[in-house]
Amino acid sequence: MTHAAEDISATALDWHLAGRGAVLATVVETWGSAPRPAGSLLVVAGDGQMMGSVSGGCVEGAVVSEAADALADGKARLLTFGVSDETAFAVGLACGGTIRVLVEPVGAVLPVDVLRALVKARAAKRAVALLTDLGTFAHHLSDGSEVADRLRSDKSGVDEGRMIAVHNPPLRLIVVGAVHIAQALLPMARACGYDPVLIDPRGAFGSAARFPDAVIAEDWPDEALAALAPDARTAIVTLTHDPKLDDPAIRVALRSSAFYVGCLGSKRTHAKRVERLLSEGFSETEIARIHAPVGLDIGAKSPAEIAVSILAQITRVLRLE
Repeated sequence: MTHAAEDISATALDWHLAGRGAVLATVVETWGSAPRPAGSLLVVAGDGQMMGSVSGGCVEGAVVSEAADALADGKARLLTFGVSDETAFAVGLACGGTIRVLVEPVGAVLPVDVLRALVKARAAKRAVALLTDLGTFAHHLSDGSEVADRLRSDKSGVDEGRMIAVHNPPLRLIVVGAVHIAQALLPMARACGYDPVLIDPRGAFGSAARFPDAVIAEDWPDEALAALAPDARTAIVTLTHDPKLDDPAIRVALRSSAFYVGCLGSKRTHAKRVERLLSEGFSETEIARIHAPVGLDIGAKSPAEIAVSILAQITRVLRLE
């Protein structure tokens, strides 16, 4: 699912426990040019306050109305909405589509203990899926083999009559080198849903003044990277152009399960990097994981343009490879 700044599931739990009433609406399936993907969430309180989105605005009003009815009768609803071409155009789409939305009052249908466990898993940044039987509206959480493919692809949807809502932790981007490219790359990554971390032991480079609001690790790159424990939802980029700083990080990155490893430098610089890694016992297969020169070849010149090319390449690897 897409990770917004606000946590919809936690908000639903808070509103319910505060006695305000809460209804959780989930996009179950989409066809055509639907505004929001399966797994998107909207929570509606008893007083009509809402947070999140299931359609980008074109059917929210109807969902809020159904949520009020669900709170009143304590029953779930599985709704189908057809978005006309005219309505779709008004919210920025080229053409219409259809969405199915599951509307569930917390407590009466969606068990509080299940929701509490989901919120706890999300707070711990643990990948889980909420499974809902669309016939009986029974729920359970799972992080096992039955949802492994969904978690890996980060794609919610319906399988065999069950809605599988994926709740993955945020993607991470670890950047080694507090250089000008990093100043542009970190906010871009944050806007795309990543939790970025900057590593640079040089205090003058990785200062809060140059990187406001950034999480900065000042340990040596290999130590900092090892402590961050890169996983399959982590991208790693080295930007210092200094082997003394980049190479220690690259050694850790290549032995991790990070889905992307990219390194700044020319083809000549990378050839020397390959020689060093081979002499240190890394295999050609391991070294082939490195994207270098880093970024898509779009003719980028400025630090911001290079940052765009890097994030574009990371996105392509994540979504298409």
